[in-house]
Amino acid sequence: MHSDIVDLRSFYSTTLGRLAERSITMALSSIWAAVPNERLVGLGYTLPWLERFGADAERVFAFMPATQGAVVWPATGPTATALVFDEELPLVDSCIDRVLLVHSLEHVENPRETLNEIWRVLSPAGRVVIVVPNRRGVWARFEHTPFGNGRPFSRGQLTELLREANFTPAAWSDALFFPPSPRRFMMRFHNMLERAGRRFWPIFSGVIVVEAQKRLYQGVPIVQRASRRVFVPVLTPQGATRLGRLAANKAQAQVTRS
Repeated sequence: MHSDIVDLRSFYSTTLGRLAERSITMALSSIWAAVPNERLVGLGYTLPWLERFGADAERVFAFMPATQGAVVWPATGPTATALVFDEELPLVDSCIDRVLLVHSLEHVENPRETLNEIWRVLSPAGRVVIVVPNRRGVWARFEHTPFGNGRPFSRGQLTELLREANFTPAAWSDALFFPPSPRRFMMRFHNMLERAGRRFWPIFSGVIVVEAQKRLYQGVPIVQRASRRVFVPVLTPQGATRLGRLAANKAQAQVTRS
């Protein structure tokens, strides 16, 4: 189930939401390679990060699933948002350089089909950047934040899913090491808890961030067969009598000698 656009905007307007946005921005900055004049697409709710990482892009689009809803973005200029179906993006083949997924993959009906569609629209050197809730993290266990909805992932599950869709994971990062508590007392220590979490409990981060590159060719492994069935032609028809089989074998021997 998708988080509603109203709930997403309300969360990121709170103090806890702004701290979460800042933590995810730091994780994205550590793996985000600058590509001049790139064509960038955000799928899900990616507006806070498109404004930051799409400043130097040639074109930026914000695609939002129809079950989530959409808002007008940017506030000034032509609208760059669109309601889409994640398995049928309104783009031609190999036209996008990078796709950013936030609040998206954990809500889709078929993650593999969504990644296959993203593979289709990416250029040969295209990349996909995915932010998903961590299965081991605390944020996936509380429903008062958007990260508590949908299907959380582990690193192993993400790796297997990406490889099935012909992507190669290239870089990993983590974010949201502080607890998702709305109390001001806890939020005062978010910097200290974030630094401590990166050092002492990295596997329990709130979200996992991965960048994967499009793989154009997929090798097919050669497996040696344990046994091989050999079919030998038999001239005797099935169900023949014993005398009939003897006669057929005698006739075949005479033909061989001649």
